[in-house]
Amino acid sequence: MRNTILLVSLPILFVLALNCLEVEAQVCRPSGKIIGKKPPHGKCNTEDDSDCCFKGKIYTTYKCSPQVSSHTKAVLTLNSFEKGGDGGGPSECDKKYHSDDRPIVALSTGWFNRKSRCLNNITISANGRSVVAMVVDECDSTMGCDEVHDYQPPCADNIVDASRAVWEALGVPKNDWGYMDITWADA
Repeated sequence: MRNTILLVSLPILFVLALNCLEVEAQVCRPSGKIIGKKPPHGKCNTEDDSDCCFKGKIYTTYKCSPQVSSHTKAVLTLNSFEKGGDGGGPSECDKKYHSDDRPIVALSTGWFNRKSRCLNNITISANGRSVVAMVVDECDSTMGCDEVHDYQPPCADNIVDASRAVWEALGVPKNDWGYMDITWADA
């Protein structure tokens, strides 16, 4: 009888262990750190209140992002996708610059998922409104503080970096642009 109970219990324990591993895999943990370098004079674009790296400051990096759901929690930030804007170079998806008058976004590295969301739409909700925006770029969570990243720190793992058109569509007063809690989902 005891052997039968043990044989029945083992598969249940195995399934429970697998479920714990699956839940564990959904948690995004830091993947590393980089040490900030002082940007050369005039090389860090502070448009849209962008941060510049500080020499010696330690910045956390991420290869992942939280799991995507129908209401993924994120932080909306402001970015310029135009040439000369604080977004740096051309967008990762199509190697082009884009007008900030279009609802477009860059996603943290894990959500960008090796370009799998490139030129696809997401729905962003906040402030009692929603807007559909196209993914055109990556908000790099793995690197930063260098020329390629406009001497800005790496993005956090939960960033939706948006054009001003997104902020306007959400009805956010211009004085409040910069950082805002949102939810988003694939459209």
